[in-house]
Amino acid sequence: MAGPRKGKFKPRNPSKYAGNPNEIIYRSGWERQLMSKFDQRDDVVYWSSEEFYVPYYDPVNDHWRRYFPDFIVKVKTKDGGEKTFMIEVKPYKQTQEPTKPKRKSKRYLNEVATFGINKAKWEAAEKFCKKKDWQFKIVTEKDIKF
Repeated sequence: MAGPRKGKFKPRNPSKYAGNPNEIIYRSGWERQLMSKFDQRDDVVYWSSEEFYVPYYDPVNDHWRRYFPDFIVKVKTKDGGEKTFMIEVKPYKQTQEPTKPKRKSKRYLNEVATFGINKAKWEAAEKFCKKKDWQFKIVTEKDIKF
């Protein structure tokens, strides 16, 4: 996707944004695409981006941290109800456990640490969502189709 990878998003429907619609930041082209989709779709009741956090235990650095999910989106369902989703946008590669190479390089160790931290965040998000009857979803470049 062409265009800037980071920037401010200006919604066409600011009343659908749950937060300050003048301070919406995207950190990737994929996030920007999803923001545009949430802003324009009729079935989206409201959406937000990094407006709250879920506490999680960081196994790599051995302490508690705050995870700010990319999006919370409430949509109308076909049966007339509503469903809320917590969505995290990640490159597909970061959603897969790294393959162990013959020699443990610094790059491999960084990938293992990143995956471990992401996994801890996602497990905390799953538990949080289960308590609220929400659905947690990881979205990668393979899922974003327009």
